[in-house]
Amino acid sequence: MSQKITKALVTILLVHCANSAIAGVPSTCVGRFPNPITDICWSCILPITLGRSAIGNIGGQEDTGNPANPICSCTVNPTIGLSIGFWEPVRHIEVVRKPFCLVSLGGLDLDPGLPAPEAARYTDAAGAKNGFYQAHYYVNPIMYWLKVIADFPCLEAGSFDLSYLTEVDPLWNDDELTLLLNPEAVLFANPVAVAACAADCVAATAGFGQASLFWCAGCQGSLYPLDGWAPVHMGGVRTAELMMERLTAKMHRELLAWGWHGSAGLCGPYFLPVMDKTAYKSQLTYPVANTEKLTGKCCQPFGRTTVLWGAAKEYPVKGEDFAFMLFRKRNCCVGY
Repeated sequence: MSQKITKALVTILLVHCANSAIAGVPSTCVGRFPNPITDICWSCILPITLGRSAIGNIGGQEDTGNPANPICSCTVNPTIGLSIGFWEPVRHIEVVRKPFCLVSLGGLDLDPGLPAPEAARYTDAAGAKNGFYQAHYYVNPIMYWLKVIADFPCLEAGSFDLSYLTEVDPLWNDDELTLLLNPEAVLFANPVAVAACAADCVAATAGFGQASLFWCAGCQGSLYPLDGWAPVHMGGVRTAELMMERLTAKMHRELLAWGWHGSAGLCGPYFLPVMDKTAYKSQLTYPVANTEKLTGKCCQPFGRTTVLWGAAKEYPVKGEDFAFMLFRKRNCCVGY
């Protein structure tokens, strides 16, 4: 009899904890500004290419296709030059539990008093573990503001700036409302489309994901809906990676992020409302900067499994928020 009472009390306690998380028990707000020397994996910029030929690579860094012709020209700003390719660190995304907590600004609590749902992890009626997170999008052209390369026309000019907060976006916490942005999601809510993401997971783990499977986030599951609800929560790193990929796709859909790669990007950015996930690599910078090179690499294409590189990157209380540096593929026509 006592064992039954004990089990009942444990069940009640677990339900109470889950409900408390949904209701919004205050979370800690800690963080760290990314140190450009110790927290950024600079080898992710590689390879540097001239046409299709690599002229600089260390550790076998992965790359996508480049324009075949090393000679290029532009008509808008008349230019004849060389076709250069590299991976530019230009964006920073953080995934947080506490609304308006700016992890990448040292744990600054920017709460203006606006209502916003707090992060939650819970088990639904079917027994599935779900989760919800807020996310923030920063403009961070670190190579430009550090003046790593002087007078290089292919670097995005600007400074570190907070660009987007999901707390003020009503679409981020509503699966139905976010269909306004991605109505095509209903086409992929079926077992066949979901099963196709397994192939994307294999491709992303071996190299880059398959751009044709644009609704998939590789080993993280489905990219849709473009909001903060994760239908399967299997660790903070994996879920944070999914939120980061979704927010990037959301920026593309809202035309706040453009394409800069391929032949179309040689002369400048172009509209890309459906994100090409092969144009991004990410590197975890917080809570534990992923600068240790696993098989020579410390940045990951979108959709790659977190089993290997995500181990020991999450810890209780102060290590349950996450920040990522985004390396965007850039092809550029450099000339006169």
